[in-house]
Amino acid sequence: MKAFEYAAPKSEREVLDLLSPEWGHTEVLAGGTDLVGLMKQMIVSPQRVVNLMEVRSLKGIQADSTGVTMGAATTLDDILDHPALADYPAVTQAIRGINSMQLQCQGTLGGELCQRPRCWFFRSGLGYLAQNGRLVDQGENRYHAILGNSGPAKFVSASRIAPALIALGASLRIIGSAPKGGQHESVVSAESLYRIPRHEGQRELTLAPNEIITHVILPPAPLASATYEVRHGEGPDYPLAAAAAALHIESGVVRSARIVLGHVAPTPWLSREAGQALLGRTVDEQSASDAGDAAVASAAPLSHNEYKVQLARTAVKRAVLLAAGLETGGL
Repeated sequence: MKAFEYAAPKSEREVLDLLSPEWGHTEVLAGGTDLVGLMKQMIVSPQRVVNLMEVRSLKGIQADSTGVTMGAATTLDDILDHPALADYPAVTQAIRGINSMQLQCQGTLGGELCQRPRCWFFRSGLGYLAQNGRLVDQGENRYHAILGNSGPAKFVSASRIAPALIALGASLRIIGSAPKGGQHESVVSAESLYRIPRHEGQRELTLAPNEIITHVILPPAPLASATYEVRHGEGPDYPLAAAAAALHIESGVVRSARIVLGHVAPTPWLSREAGQALLGRTVDEQSASDAGDAAVASAAPLSHNEYKVQLARTAVKRAVLLAAGLETGGL
């Protein structure tokens, strides 16, 4: 690990004063479950590490008539324990899926959303686009993307919670430094945090290097929701495919639906086709199956990951059934 300067600011303003306008100079540290490993492997070698965990305003959960606001530095186990999150099962199910007490206690909400790709080409120092995608096309790609992979980016988005937040229509409060020592603030959709990079200089997140997420805001009047992951086993390994569903069901009929797939594309993948397949219908085995089919209709598997198409289809079907309170048929 390369030597670096360490800073532990106490306020949001102090954090912004310590960030750099260019990538590579500064990294932010929360739980450290991702950054520390990247630094040990010399994948990132910042000159300065800024610890966010001393900033009190970035922690805690507040619930009122406007929704639920969660600080980005709130740990995942605190989110699980908070009664306000009982109305948002898609979020808590995603956190429980991590299935590691250590990761849940140490990991933070903002850090989980901002994880770097788990792609082994990237983690081996070959870049997250891996020679413009050629290494992935020609090599071991069984865990790579089956959707949104027509360009050089073929990794899968690492966040397990982002699909649930996007399905539920969550927003993010983002702050950043402005010229002459100023500060800017914006509230954006959780979906807009992610993008598919087209070149190595463009990260997979839309955050600028001098910006941070401070809070995640869930809207009120929660929808019927669920997250379903297809995993190797019961350990903390990342899922092979996942899906989150948020449904507005009235008089037994789906009036609106948002289906977001995870771990199958370089971003959490919002499938409008899957949501459309449910509109005006009762949730049952057939309609949920149709949503799964629609979600993967445009899948383009690589040479070794065609199996993920069926897993993604199943994840969508079971997330829809689970959100509606029905048996999924899974273990």
